[in-house]
Amino acid sequence: MIKGGCLCGQISYTADGEAALVGVCHCKHCQKQSGTAFGLVIGVPKAAFSLKGDAKIYHDQGDSGERVDRAFCPNCGSLLTTDAAVMPDLIFIKAGSLDDTSWVQPTIQMFCDNAQPWVHLSGLQSFAKMPG
Repeated sequence: MIKGGCLCGQISYTADGEAALVGVCHCKHCQKQSGTAFGLVIGVPKAAFSLKGDAKIYHDQGDSGERVDRAFCPNCGSLLTTDAAVMPDLIFIKAGSLDDTSWVQPTIQMFCDNAQPWVHLSGLQSFAKMPG
C-alpha cells in the first residue's frame, strides 16, 4: 500500500498495489511546478488510487498538446499528483508527498533535453522527450 498526502494533512491518498514506474521528469513544467530541477514521480494505476480531501487542479498542457492535470493542496500548496491524458491508465504521485520514501528508486528519466546542466543522474533509462 502506497500512502501519502499534503504537508498540512488536509489531503491524503492511498494506492493499493505496486508502482508501475518511478521516474524523474526534467520537463520545464515539472521544473516550474516543483521549484527545482525536476519532478520525481511514482506512476500507479488510476483504478488503484484513492484521494481524500479537496485538491485544487491546475489544468496544463503537455508537449503533446494533450491535457495535464496537476493536483495540489489549496491550503499548504503541496504538490500531489499529475494526471496526463497521454497515459490515461496511470496517475503520477509526486514522490515528495509520500509518507515513506525509503523504497523510491527511479529507473527512468524523461525530457532529458530540458535537464539542468548540473544534473547528472546515472544508471537510469533516459529519453530526450516522453518515452513512447
